[in-house]
Amino acid sequence: MTPVSADGSIRRWLPGLPAVAGAVLCSLLLAAGPLAAQAAPRADHVVLVSVDGLRPDFYLPGSSWPAANMQQMARDGAHAEGVRGVFPTVTYPSHTTIVTGALPARHGIYYNRPFEPEGQSGEWYWHESAIQVPTLWDAVREAGRQTAAISWPVTVGAPVDWLVPEVYSLDPNSDRLLPMREGSTPGLWRELEREATGRLNLRNYSAAYITRDDTTGVMAAYVLEAHRPALMALHLITTDSAQHAHGRESDRIRRAVGAADRAIGAVRDAAERAGILDRTAFVIVGDHGFVDLHTQVMPNVWLAEAGLHGTEPDRGEWRATFHPSGGSTFLHLRDAADEEALKAVRAILADLPQPIGRLFRIVERDELDEVGASPSVPFALAGALGTTFGSDASGDAVRPTDGGAHGHFPTDFPEILTGFVGWGAGFEAGRTVHRMGLTDIADLIAMLLDVDFESPDGAPPLGVLVSNNDQ
Repeated sequence: MTPVSADGSIRRWLPGLPAVAGAVLCSLLLAAGPLAAQAAPRADHVVLVSVDGLRPDFYLPGSSWPAANMQQMARDGAHAEGVRGVFPTVTYPSHTTIVTGALPARHGIYYNRPFEPEGQSGEWYWHESAIQVPTLWDAVREAGRQTAAISWPVTVGAPVDWLVPEVYSLDPNSDRLLPMREGSTPGLWRELEREATGRLNLRNYSAAYITRDDTTGVMAAYVLEAHRPALMALHLITTDSAQHAHGRESDRIRRAVGAADRAIGAVRDAAERAGILDRTAFVIVGDHGFVDLHTQVMPNVWLAEAGLHGTEPDRGEWRATFHPSGGSTFLHLRDAADEEALKAVRAILADLPQPIGRLFRIVERDELDEVGASPSVPFALAGALGTTFGSDASGDAVRPTDGGAHGHFPTDFPEILTGFVGWGAGFEAGRTVHRMGLTDIADLIAMLLDVDFESPDGAPPLGVLVSNNDQ
């Protein structure tokens, strides 16, 4: 394998380089974007695949996981030994970073579920209108080309030509897929059922079953072959649900990894049938790794005992509350200027017995700013390896648990790192990046398609793309 720079990106490789000069040098080195506008794009089509909970060990050399497509693509294309996530390392902020190159503080998707001061409704950040920065969807459309997205987070109402958004009904007595059907591009859901999948329902399109990813692969393969968008994104989810239920190792996770890999193979076969495989790039990414669990912490129990939080579903007369996000939790104050409440919370944490205090660390505001986390909280808690958080305000504050989780601070331990594989048109063969960030993916895709887009927080890895002159 040919290694890329140890850090993987030009901006961090030359930290003192002025922004303008850095942008020019990056373009020269990778023959990208406006400086190579006269050349053909490296790829006519990019298939962006998110394998939720992707771990590098699924595809790294010597892997025993059932992922022949990912492993061959990593071997014959480019791959990363590890990809830094965002904070918290959960699905919706991460997927928004992938298509914007922005950190959560900038793009506005801070958690999976928005914090709701009057009590959590169960809503997620489903709507694309919540994103506060330009996306790849915008850039590709402005270039006069088409996009597609199958079950990609934060896409309800997105400017996507062939869209099946990720959204569900919260009413247990209703058809949970109804909002997905209604949010899809008019006519597309019926077209998919007629031409590709058969009738879609919770028997073949539920995260509870591994067949969900097989179905997503069939949908994406059909859209690519029939409509040939320049950018198609798909989100494969059962690798996540299996690891939540069973931790990092189990037979069910092996089956889920196999299903994700089959979906990738189905889309690859569709590109070949359509005669576009030689002009198609595959970008396979994850959103986070996974951690095996032993303990769950409910810090709102401590706040309730101190009179800072109610035990009602709407939090009652609360002054401070922790909003959990898996392996992290974020302190919100009802009144941001309530210094007395903030001081009381800090005192509660400082007085915890040492065995409990070791279960997490405090992430202060300066560190939150550094990693681009939610701008509206004074601090967060990041779980130690094996620790996750919940929202309960009554019962035991510390409880045994099992299974797996994510959401932890993105650089606290290697288990939380996710992965990257690039293969096909535009990628150099046999390239390895030691570390890169989720923020770097959007720039790579823009370079592959030669569209006018520059991410606010990303820095594409050096050397993984061929020169336009070599096309």
